[in-house]
Amino acid sequence: MRAAADRLLAGTPPRSSTGSLTGSELIVESGLRRDVVYGSHKDLVEEFQARVKAQHDVPEAVAKVNDENRVLREEIITVRAQLADGRRKGKTLAKFIAELSLELEQIREELEQASSITQLSSRREDS
Repeated sequence: MRAAADRLLAGTPPRSSTGSLTGSELIVESGLRRDVVYGSHKDLVEEFQARVKAQHDVPEAVAKVNDENRVLREEIITVRAQLADGRRKGKTLAKFIAELSLELEQIREELEQASSITQLSSRREDS
């Protein structure tokens, strides 16, 4: 019973389906029948309930996972904001690139047209 209580409080119960810190889950985790537990080991159930109360109903392992989860959620929020900012900047840069590409193409066309113009010699040079 004490080993089952320790597993539940540590958050590592192999038999319990929910891992909740209740007398019923303690019985499931211990593998004993309910009538045996409440007939011969009621004091161990009460001891377990006192330990649960002292631990504020949250196993240490679960509290650790909850803390890690909170930190990771905060990191996700930060990373999502950075990603959104990067996407906005990427769209702006794509617009600049498209505009500059059009300007470059126009300048190339103007240069091509300017090079195909035949220059006439001025009259002053002929005289």
